[in-house]
Amino acid sequence: MRITFMGTPDFAVPALVALAEAGHEIVCVYSQPPSRSGRGKKLRLSPVHAKAEELGITVRTPKSLRNEEAQTEFAALNADVAVVAAYGLILPQAVLDAPRLGCLNIHASILPRWRGAAPIHRAVMAGDEETGVTIMQMEAGLDTGPMLHIVRIPVSAKTTGELTGELAQMGADAMVEVLSDFAAFPPQVQDDAAAIYAPKIDKAEARIDWTHSAEAIECQVRGLAPFPGAWFELEGERVKLLLSEVSEGNGASGKVLDANLTIACGSGTIRPIRLQRAGKPAMDRADFLRGRAVDAGTQLT
Repeated sequence: MRITFMGTPDFAVPALVALAEAGHEIVCVYSQPPSRSGRGKKLRLSPVHAKAEELGITVRTPKSLRNEEAQTEFAALNADVAVVAAYGLILPQAVLDAPRLGCLNIHASILPRWRGAAPIHRAVMAGDEETGVTIMQMEAGLDTGPMLHIVRIPVSAKTTGELTGELAQMGADAMVEVLSDFAAFPPQVQDDAAAIYAPKIDKAEARIDWTHSAEAIECQVRGLAPFPGAWFELEGERVKLLLSEVSEGNGASGKVLDANLTIACGSGTIRPIRLQRAGKPAMDRADFLRGRAVDAGTQLT
């Protein structure tokens, strides 16, 4: 097929590569404009943009697709389908309608659960037992379109970072499967009554509230790892908790109970596995405690 690919972050790269390797003609890639970062404020291409250039594919980086010129250029590509994966721009109806088969999205959840911007984070933070990828036909609503294909995976004890990599490859494989025999995947309408939304992570959500249960905090830690990272204050210093385990014991919320940094929660206790002090590399608990002793009885906030 003639494909227009639309994506920006690392999550979208496996799909671009898989479609190219499957023999499809990627007529153009759309990605977010380069951003300035680092000390020198140099322009940095998005991961998808960089991979497309490596593959020799034309890249466009419009700031918006709402103007007539951008929509005319998009339609002129005469694509059979547009494949969208975490692109970052709203697609107007004129864009959705331009390809012969419309626009197909790789969404990292089992729709209609977790429509929106942060489906992987939300699934982990909520303690979901499974998540997955949905290939869906895009329409004007937020992740409301008909579903073509769903693949599932257990969440287990994985972090958002770990799941993101796995789901990216699963989504790539699922999209290749759908496009190999499009007629074999009839659309299924979503049950709007069962929809749950996954808004972007707010900075305030990253701070650990020790009055919550140990199980809820452990899900929060995994759901926010590696970014933005759940955190707490240790005697005025912010510390990120990147990995933890539920342990036995009880005590006043936020109180350090022993030399192994076991922390009392609203119910149960948490024992950190991997932590990161401000301006320092992430480290295991033993290394953390060698550099920053924490006495039993210390109150965390």
